[in-house]
Amino acid sequence: MHTPTPTPTPTPRPPAWTQSPLTAVNTPIRELTDLSPAPPPNTIALTIDDGPHPEYTPKVLDVLAEHQVTATFFMIGEQVKEYPRLARRVADAGHQVCNHTMTHPLSIVGLSAKRLREELVDAHDCIAQVTGIVPTFFRSPGGAWSKRVLDMAAEHDMLPVDWAVDPRDWARPGVARIRKVLVGSKAGNIMLCHDGGGDRSQTVAALRKAIPALKKRGLTFVAL
Repeated sequence: MHTPTPTPTPTPRPPAWTQSPLTAVNTPIRELTDLSPAPPPNTIALTIDDGPHPEYTPKVLDVLAEHQVTATFFMIGEQVKEYPRLARRVADAGHQVCNHTMTHPLSIVGLSAKRLREELVDAHDCIAQVTGIVPTFFRSPGGAWSKRVLDMAAEHDMLPVDWAVDPRDWARPGVARIRKVLVGSKAGNIMLCHDGGGDRSQTVAALRKAIPALKKRGLTFVAL
């Protein structure tokens, strides 16, 4: 008789550098130094949006594993629901798993309070049940924020997170362009890339080149 795999009990995954409880803020976090307490010097954070994706998330995970990098994945609830094993693979690899809404509405600031709550809560619950990790960070689609969005994230014990470095990899500007922007990152920066939402082969190739270049400069990658 087949024994089903038990569902993990959802728990928060604390940041690597502190066990301190999270607190709400009035503006989204764009740099690691915006966190309190701040992570160690010479640290940098790679964040990955819009997955999990059946083709590109595994490739991103392989690059991260090759270079022993821990990243932060902002997942879309619908994608998690469709690819639960892949979402669990991300979590089981030790990466931070976070909330990027249920359906990725670019018009999020114009949503009703009811619909906004559904986007955050449904994704929150889906991610927690599938991965066993309770999301403690939230990223708004397109970096669109309003007081209502910030308040809703805080209400559900999630810190709002933006980014400081954006290579616009979603637009597929070319591997060289993505790599150049990423390699220009400085200590304390939060970098944005994507593993979902379209063809992310350029992103995978750029990360393969940018990560060792950043590490060679003495930067250490941390998850949020």
